[in-house]
Amino acid sequence: MFEKVLKISAFFPLNKLSAIFVFTSLLVSCALRENPNKTITSSISGGMSKQIDTATLGSGCFWCTEAIFEQLEGVLKVTSGYSGGHVVNPTYEQVCEKNTGHAEVVQVIYDSTKLSFADLLDVFWKTHDPTTLNRQGNDEGPQYRSVIFYHNEEQREIALHYKVELDKSGVFDVPVVTEITPFTNFYPAENYHQNYFINNSDQPYCNYVIRPKLEKFIKEFKDKLRK
Repeated sequence: MFEKVLKISAFFPLNKLSAIFVFTSLLVSCALRENPNKTITSSISGGMSKQIDTATLGSGCFWCTEAIFEQLEGVLKVTSGYSGGHVVNPTYEQVCEKNTGHAEVVQVIYDSTKLSFADLLDVFWKTHDPTTLNRQGNDEGPQYRSVIFYHNEEQREIALHYKVELDKSGVFDVPVVTEITPFTNFYPAENYHQNYFINNSDQPYCNYVIRPKLEKFIKEFKDKLRK
């Protein structure tokens, strides 16, 4: 297995980002049409309807990204995988060779009556560095690029608007390089990548990289965590 290089991650200033998120949510909420790709299902236990939607996001190592999004109330499933490339059913080793075009991503299935796409982007942009091209810490290569694969026009408009506001805000000294591109494919990663932090919490990468990042996330987003 390709060994990931240890890195120490840190969050960026959150006060300005929070203000941008609120402002962005207000601007986009009235202008965008209903997502035609949402599916209505019924809850087996409570009889309450759920509005199911999908987001596909890449923010570096999918072990880190998965561990964060699994904590959110309204998230139904998080799957680590590969997206955006030209190789069908790639292996982890192939993606690490940096020539498949794929990024390490998570596909998030969520109940949009509890959690909006804008909420997901708020978490996404606060928990990685969107200004480093093809790199997060010491993890380097196009597979670690910052990317949003949008599934519909509504997601595209929200993502583009939020990115513009981030650049205008001055939160970062350099431009945001997050790629915003249409979703084309998703291939689940090998089984040993799924729920990696939960299943391997004593591993060095989990202890020195994922755990500190997760602890900061939990502190910042305590009002959005699973009950």
